[in-house]
Amino acid sequence: MTPMAEVAEEDRLRLGWYSLLARLLSGAPDREFLSNLAALEGDETELGQAVQALAQVARHSEPKEIEQEHFTLFIGVGQAELLPYTSYYLTGFLHDRPLARLRSDMAEFGIARQENVSEPEDHIASLCEMMAGLIGGAFGTPADLATQQRFFDTHIGCWAPRFFEDLQASPSARFFMPVGTIGRLFMAIEAQGFEMAA
Repeated sequence: MTPMAEVAEEDRLRLGWYSLLARLLSGAPDREFLSNLAALEGDETELGQAVQALAQVARHSEPKEIEQEHFTLFIGVGQAELLPYTSYYLTGFLHDRPLARLRSDMAEFGIARQENVSEPEDHIASLCEMMAGLIGGAFGTPADLATQQRFFDTHIGCWAPRFFEDLQASPSARFFMPVGTIGRLFMAIEAQGFEMAA
């Protein structure tokens, strides 16, 4: 991976947000991660307040409770409450054209599917991880801003804001409600940043 010294401070922050969202949405946190989340401090911004809310709920949650919430929201018996996939949000079906387009772009960037992951590659956690990798250079040289924007617009920005709104509003989401808020706000910041840079 490219040394972090070569990544601008602003991009390190963006990489950090994407990495946090990827970790939060890839599975229920273990006790150590929960402890790290409980120690987070926000600020007076809307995003900072959402971070404070996440830290607060992390302090008062048990891993087993969050595991059950994660199951209800994203796995479910029969069908999950939310299906966090590009294909589903854009077409109403899993394994559809958006996934094929993502796989084509992954091949172009030299991004390989992780063998131990059973989820389709267009899962929101995987996409956040890929975006972090493009920013930080995990797949070679860090991607330039135009390339990052193309990936964001094609695979994330076109549906993730709606997913995060759905997550934030879900009656089943207690721990994951502030995760939805953080994702929604960060997606808006990213879209605005790309727009300003264009």
